[in-house]
Amino acid sequence: MSNRQIIQTTNAPAAIGPYSQAVRVDNTVYLSGCIPLDPETGLVVEGDISAQARRAFDNLQAVCEAAGGSLNDVVKLGLFLTNLGDFAAVNSVMADYFEAPYPARSTVEVSALPRGVQFEVDGILVLE
Repeated sequence: MSNRQIIQTTNAPAAIGPYSQAVRVDNTVYLSGCIPLDPETGLVVEGDISAQARRAFDNLQAVCEAAGGSLNDVVKLGLFLTNLGDFAAVNSVMADYFEAPYPARSTVEVSALPRGVQFEVDGILVLE
């Protein structure tokens, strides 16, 4: 695939496995899952689900910017929570990052996430 571009930024945590932070093909950017790691230390941020969601969205935003876009260009999000009871708290944090028209979204509860975090977000970005 000659039009595939790997997106990499030091403003978000480095990949912790054999994957890229994001891959751009034409005007579409596929964003890998972002968990609440501090990009400077590589450690999970301390705090509740709101603190974890905020750091994960900050990381997602950094990757969007590295791809030449912003959170306003996100068309699809996937949210992964280890406790669906945290749904309202994550929605509240998300409202600080996104405005109408909102991206499409799915939210699922999972049994576990990398590094024992409570939240992960991935998405698809479309650039003009």
